[in-house]
Amino acid sequence: MDSKFLKDMAAKYIWWKPVSEAVQMPERIVAQVMNIGDYDDVQEVVKLAKDDYLQNVLANAEAGQFNERSWTYWHYRLGMAQPGKVPPMPRRRFN
Repeated sequence: MDSKFLKDMAAKYIWWKPVSEAVQMPERIVAQVMNIGDYDDVQEVVKLAKDDYLQNVLANAEAGQFNERSWTYWHYRLGMAQPGKVPPMPRRRFN
């Protein structure tokens, strides 16, 4: 993933952390773009990342990283679910 792109997206979508800290977790930045990114940013992340990288981001998402609409869209978009067969969203677990 392009480091300039990650820094730009971190500044825009991970506003609660310094960019230098946010770029240590590129999958978190990509998940934020996938979830709440504007059209141009989403198109750029799709162009820069291969589908298997985006699939990995989605498969390893933490609870709260995706809203239901984005979760469903990306499962369909990346061929990870058939219509009506989207897996449940990640949930927080309390032991």
